[in-house]
Amino acid sequence: MSHPRSEDDIFAEFFGASIPSGPRNADGIYADYFGASSPSAPRREADIYTEFFGVSSPSAAAAAGDSSKGGDGGDGSLHHGGARKAAPIEKKLPCSLEHLYKGTTKKMKISREIADVIGKTMQVEEILTVDVKLGWKKGTKITFPEKGNKQPGVIPADLVFIIDEKPHPVFTREGNDLVVTLKISVLEAFTGYTINLTTLDGRRLTIPVNCVIHPEYEEVVPMEGMPLQKDQTKKGNLRIKFNIKFPTSLTSEQKIGLKKLLE
Repeated sequence: MSHPRSEDDIFAEFFGASIPSGPRNADGIYADYFGASSPSAPRREADIYTEFFGVSSPSAAAAAGDSSKGGDGGDGSLHHGGARKAAPIEKKLPCSLEHLYKGTTKKMKISREIADVIGKTMQVEEILTVDVKLGWKKGTKITFPEKGNKQPGVIPADLVFIIDEKPHPVFTREGNDLVVTLKISVLEAFTGYTINLTTLDGRRLTIPVNCVIHPEYEEVVPMEGMPLQKDQTKKGNLRIKFNIKFPTSLTSEQKIGLKKLLE
C-alpha cells in the first residue's frame, strides 16, 4: 500500500532539491533553470560571444585556428595580429676589392608594388643606400626591413643585399690576406728579383727579394692585406707567390755554364 508523497519529495525527484522556502525574485528563479542571472541583467559582448562560439572574441578564434595549423608552412612567418610575413628577397651586391679595401657608398634604385586595402596596386620607386664598410667579405648581408611588395594581409618581405666580390686582375683574397702570383725567369729566381706593386689604395710598393726563389717560396709583407672587419686599424698580410718559367731546352754551352755555376 503506497503512502501519500509530499510536495518536497516530488520537487526533489524532478529538480534535485527541495522546494525553496520563502519568497523568490525572477533573477533567482532564472538562475535555478539557466545557471545565470536574469536576461534583463546587462551582459558583456565577450560573454555573449563565448556562450555561442566558445571563445571570447573573433581575434581569439583566429589565433586558436592559426596555432592548430602547426607553424607557417615554411613560406613566411607569423607576426603581430596573425599577419603573415613574406619570405626575404635576396640580391647580390657586386663590389670590387678596391671598394672593400677602402669602403664606399652604393645607391640602388628599387621598384615595388604597393596595394591598398581593396587590392588596387601602384608602382613605387625608391633609392636605397648601402655604406660598404672597410674589410667587408663576400657573403656579408645588409637588410632593409619590409621593402618588398605590399599586399593586403601580408607583411612585406625584407630586402637583403649580399656582398659579392668581383674578380681582380692582380690580387685574390684569402680571408684577410691578399695574394698575388708573379711570373719570373730562372735567372731572376737565382740572381734576385725586385717586386713592384700598386696597392688597392694606389700606393707603390718596392720589395727586393735577395734570396734564391724556389717554386714554393712565398714573400710575406705584413699589414698590406685587407682591413679587418672587426678592427679596421689592423690588416692582413700581402703574400707574394712566384711562378718560375723554366726553359724548354738548353744548349751544350748553357748546360756547361749552369753546371759550373751550381758546383
